[in-house]
Amino acid sequence: MILNIERTYRPLLRIPAYPESPKSREALEIYIKKLLDLGVIRKVGHNDQVEITTPFIVACNIGKSKMVGDFGALNTYTVPDRYPIPKIQTSLTQISHVLYISPMDALKVFHRNVVTPRARKYLRIVVHCGVYEYLRMPSGIKNAPSHFQRMMNEIFPEELSEGCLIFNIDDIIFCPKAWEENIYRLSRVLNKIQSVNMEISSRKCHFGFKELKALGHVVSGLSLGIDKSKAAAVLLKPIPQRKKKFIYRKRNKDISSIARPLYKLCDKDTVFEMTVDRVKAFESLTQALTTSPLLLMPDFKIPFELYIDSSGDGLGAALHQVQIITDKPVEGPI
Repeated sequence: MILNIERTYRPLLRIPAYPESPKSREALEIYIKKLLDLGVIRKVGHNDQVEITTPFIVACNIGKSKMVGDFGALNTYTVPDRYPIPKIQTSLTQISHVLYISPMDALKVFHRNVVTPRARKYLRIVVHCGVYEYLRMPSGIKNAPSHFQRMMNEIFPEELSEGCLIFNIDDIIFCPKAWEENIYRLSRVLNKIQSVNMEISSRKCHFGFKELKALGHVVSGLSLGIDKSKAAAVLLKPIPQRKKKFIYRKRNKDISSIARPLYKLCDKDTVFEMTVDRVKAFESLTQALTTSPLLLMPDFKIPFELYIDSSGDGLGAALHQVQIITDKPVEGPI
């Protein structure tokens, strides 16, 4: 991986290590040793000139520590790589009308790319026990997703052109049209994964399911629903205290009427005040977000119907289809 710096970096990039608790220090030392053993990082020697240092963050979630470099300052100086990354909505549409879904979770995907010697000095992390530099691409840097997507496209050109493989960072979703095709092509995908020494998590792999959680949704070949575990966090969101904290849902029914009191707050000259009707509107939107209707996956072989409506509060449109499932027509929004 080549790291291009857009302009001369300032001494501001020399950031000291963050304060750490004894528990964080212990977890960090274990993690650093693991990266050293894997050849992902190396300790900077006493004769090496250290110009840039990035502090490390230790985040704990349900008893599990996750560590990542705080490369925010470096990212502001990095030339962006505009390599296209698939949008989640495009990936969800690609799953439409497949019979079996097989999601796989790749491990340490960014560490697959080797960092050039010239770029290593920009990827130096500082912790309480010294300074280390990355020999392989870390997570948290600006162009890591673009580099990984390019690598995946080069490894799996046939599967991508056939439309049976989807990538979303470290999520790999295999979605063939038939069971016989599933067995043959899945073997081919797994062989390629093995040939490039890529590792996948056995705990997060599910093969041949007709419905499961993927890309933050509950998906099947016929429908798209919300993931209740992710929606639960929305219910805990506090009432917003400023304009930028608003949330909305494009696919909820009567969204314009429900959100009308909140739209007025988006006006530049409106004084921010959460009145009773605005609080009620916010709570209604939050509830609607967590109970969103099940959406049909689009079938591009049959016609679409465009439903439009308007009122004094706003206007909207929705695509519908009548699909034949188990000899019964099913009509629903797309």
